[in-house]
Amino acid sequence: MRRTLRAPGRRTAATLTLALAMTATVQQPSRAAPDPRPRTLAEVRAELDDLYHDAEVATDKYNAADEKVTAQQKRVRTLHARIGAAETKLGRLTRLAGAAARAQYRGDSLPAEMQFALADNPEHALDNASLARQAQQATQGVLTALTATREKLGTQNEEATATLKSLRESRKAKDTERRSVEKHIAAAEEVESRLEKEQVEQLAALEKKEADDAQAKWVETGVLDKVGTTATPAGRKAIAFATRQLGKPYVWGAEGPDSFDCSGLTSQAWLAAGRVIPRTSEEQWRRLRHVPVDSMRPGDLVIYFADASHVAIYIGDGRIIQAPRPGRWVYVSPVASMEILGVVRPDA
Repeated sequence: MRRTLRAPGRRTAATLTLALAMTATVQQPSRAAPDPRPRTLAEVRAELDDLYHDAEVATDKYNAADEKVTAQQKRVRTLHARIGAAETKLGRLTRLAGAAARAQYRGDSLPAEMQFALADNPEHALDNASLARQAQQATQGVLTALTATREKLGTQNEEATATLKSLRESRKAKDTERRSVEKHIAAAEEVESRLEKEQVEQLAALEKKEADDAQAKWVETGVLDKVGTTATPAGRKAIAFATRQLGKPYVWGAEGPDSFDCSGLTSQAWLAAGRVIPRTSEEQWRRLRHVPVDSMRPGDLVIYFADASHVAIYIGDGRIIQAPRPGRWVYVSPVASMEILGVVRPDA
């Protein structure tokens, strides 16, 4: 998601100046009540920013739910495998307990099957007189193991049931976020579909100007003179991966190989560098080490907006590689073209 740096609820002076210089206007969508005052492109831009931002927030939630669903599915498979193994053991112990009980009732020694099961060296089990003399104790041991296995199986069944219930809830949450993403993107696409070709070009020019202005102000602070210029070996690998993705389309929820969303790109870039990091931008901000903006170095991740809804990888010289929003592609842009929340370092 790509939004320009601006104070909440206000447009920059440059935006207003450019907007006033434009004579082209955009009519309100037919689904809305008629607006007697035509909207400027700056207002359309602000609406698109909000819609795509909301879509990216929902995308992050979708990715988090999807990650949880994947983890729970793996846990369900593991639990089912353990339950199967416990059921097999339960059946074997039940047969051994029955055989031991029948042997004791007849006054015989332990059955050969049980001697093989209990002897340290099965090859000499039939010659192990001590096992035969300890038939009663061995039988009790089997019964104890049988009881423990039954209890363990019951616990695992309860865990599997609870996990399956949680999995269904996560799938519902995932579907809810999917619908939210699609709704916001559809609304943004409707707004964009009503623009004339000339207006689209003017909108792109407005976006570029705001990004350049924001970057210029950031550079004027002198921060670019302080940031690091050398990436670690892992950082270089992450940047190399991100560079190879340039030109690929943004698709929400995607993490390659043919398309990416913002955190899909950064998480896969660092995976290619040998580091597993959280899938979503919110979790990357929450769990990775924070570093001051003026101490960032190539390979670090720049987190954007107060809700940590967007992320990009810093490649040096005041630039980032990012997967911006639907309808766009992975590209290089100024690091300060959006509202910077902070910087995190995957290889701290």
